Amino acid sequence: MNDVKDTSGGEVITNVALKDIANLSKRRGFIFQNSEIYGGIGSVWDYGPLGIELKNNVKAEWWKSMVYDRDDVEGLDAAIIMNPETWKASGHVSSFADLLADCLECKKRFRTDKIQGESCPECGGKLTEPRSFDLMFKTRVGSVEGEALDIYLRPETAQGIFVNFSNILNSSRQKPPFGVAQIGKSFRNEITTGNFTFRSREFEQMELEFFVKPGEDEQWYEYWVEARFNWYIGLGIKKENLRLREHAPDELAHYAKKCHDVEFLFPMGWSELEGIANRTDYDLKQHSSLSGQELNYFDDATGERYVPYVIEPSGGVDRAVLAFLINAYRTETVRDRKRTYLSFDNRLAPIKAAVLPLLKNKPEIVEMAHRIRDDIRGVYRVVYDDTASIGRLYRRQDEIGTPYCITVDVESLEDGKVTVRERDSMDQVRLEASALKNFLKDKLENC
Repeated sequence: MNDVKDTSGGEVITNVALKDIANLSKRRGFIFQNSEIYGGIGSVWDYGPLGIELKNNVKAEWWKSMVYDRDDVEGLDAAIIMNPETWKASGHVSSFADLLADCLECKKRFRTDKIQGESCPECGGKLTEPRSFDLMFKTRVGSVEGEALDIYLRPETAQGIFVNFSNILNSSRQKPPFGVAQIGKSFRNEITTGNFTFRSREFEQMELEFFVKPGEDEQWYEYWVEARFNWYIGLGIKKENLRLREHAPDELAHYAKKCHDVEFLFPMGWSELEGIANRTDYDLKQHSSLSGQELNYFDDATGERYVPYVIEPSGGVDRAVLAFLINAYRTETVRDRKRTYLSFDNRLAPIKAAVLPLLKNKPEIVEMAHRIRDDIRGVYRVVYDDTASIGRLYRRQDEIGTPYCITVDVESLEDGKVTVRERDSMDQVRLEASALKNFLKDKLENC
């Protein structure tokens, strides 16, 4: 993982621990335990002022790469609540459950498909008989007792795309190969949780369902496996901390012809960031069968009618945010002082620039700093801060990943120039204040 380095020439000190990320996330306002004042609720998380900015930036980059940079993908925002017949057709009602066993000694719970042998993998104790646990949250629609309809909170966003296939096909005038992208919340009653935000009960997905002609599915599958792997590298994830893992035949989902996971080297080991699956025509055929509505495509040019195959890249927003946090985390010793900073790609950084007055007791400097802040903000997040000494202000902005600090000093009043400090290198340059907009545009928008 990311090494913690001594830049004065010392040896590597340690590796990043998940607790370091969790502590920084709470202290600096990235991620909080949900309803913490009441003791919280397991594996449910709130994103703080910086966390929501980081999360929105991750989603914006995904949407840009999937929709804005392409001509063959449309967007969708399907509702969380769906007719329960949807989940019968998808197979979730009949099969979306885990067989679990409890250890009678250490009281830990395990999925039986992850256990080798008949004893607890942690302490060797005796296990209970396997029991089935439903992974979907159930609720009711309707306000009259006895007339309410039992429904589920969606466990995935994909089905909202499949049931809207004809609507999107007819309204957008797209034709295969084309895709539908969606970012949205999903809910799973996870039994095995932990590892900070890695596995949560309420989470957000970034999914693309890419519809292709049968027979062309293999080439599109290979295309999307490569494209999704490279997306993470393009946003700064170290290549050595990423790998592709193909699913063995006995671990493929019931709908999948083939599947690869993009895995990241988390502190707890290699784990899935995103899955790319060839879902064949399973979903459209299932929904056609149960609903009685034909979900297919007619090719006017060839006179051929067929049910498209589907290639699905599906990634977790929360896991991506966690991976980007871990990947960005750096600690080094500079002149015998510890410095922690988040080396984000500039496109992901929650705050792009901080304007800092060197002397907050000089009204002219403060006024100029506010004027600069007002002039450069709007396109991206820019903050003003005068609540500490300049050294502490730099450290604070380093720790939240701000790429550029702009310092206004006494000389600025005379020559109209400011000092711009870069986060990773700590290099400083002197610029005309009037040149800041173009400087930041070049650095932040032309990554």
